[in-house]
Amino acid sequence: MPDDVSGQVLEQTGVVDNETLMDQVIEAIKTVYDPEIPVNIWELGLVYRVNVDSEKNVEVDMTLTAPSCPVAGEMPMQVQQVIENLDAVKSCRVELVWEPSWHPGMMSEEARVALDMF
Repeated sequence: MPDDVSGQVLEQTGVVDNETLMDQVIEAIKTVYDPEIPVNIWELGLVYRVNVDSEKNVEVDMTLTAPSCPVAGEMPMQVQQVIENLDAVKSCRVELVWEPSWHPGMMSEEARVALDMF
């Protein structure tokens, strides 16, 4: 029996649609934490853009809380690795960007509560 309107049997064939893959990518990103802040980088608002193309290539634009962040070289690689560990992902490219500059107002409500910043 088809799982979606295209008639593909998604679960049996291992095919993952882009919406499902986007959800998986976001969940993977949420496993990455700034080592100095007990909140994941998604909730901190450090991820500006996630794109999954039709061939399951993922592109991510992200920033850091400050340009002098001690994990500047490591965190983008961590994000790339957790995304590439997803079975359906063909490739991943993570770009570290500085515009717009990150500020605490970019954090989710969940992050603000966790950091007592409400």
